Amino acid sequence: MIQTVIDLLTEARLREFEAIDQYMTHHYEMENKGLDKLATKIKEIAVAKMKHAEKLAERILFLKGEPISKPDATPQKGQEIPEMLATDIVLESKAVKMYIEAAVICASGKDQKSKDLFEELLGDEESHLNFFENIKDHVDKLGAAYIATLTGK
Repeated sequence: MIQTVIDLLTEARLREFEAIDQYMTHHYEMENKGLDKLATKIKEIAVAKMKHAEKLAERILFLKGEPISKPDATPQKGQEIPEMLATDIVLESKAVKMYIEAAVICASGKDQKSKDLFEELLGDEESHLNFFENIKDHVDKLGAAYIATLTGK
């Protein structure tokens, strides 16, 4: 069971790195377009992801595993705002689904600490998903007028 949990933690860590790469790419691209408010928020989410990756690594080490630090995905570049948000929604949706499943598996194996970690991260992932869905909804409904509100500091 311990190896199963280490595998779950490792997969979660790789997904966090994938999101970090993607969100930092979006951060740079949005900042370059003058969308500083949205860029700043996405950078904050990327930093939260970095903290998630560290917590996962600490748990992996505690369980005598070896944290992997190389993401296996290449970030999407050059997307328009609606596409960026759709990409981010997919990443967060996958994380939510995975963390729910991982928490259940950890509970069934009586690993309360790993279960608690996945549930803690799940709360953050749901918050990130909600943020991206709300912004995408505003962009879809209001278009350029809403995007203009995301400029400046």
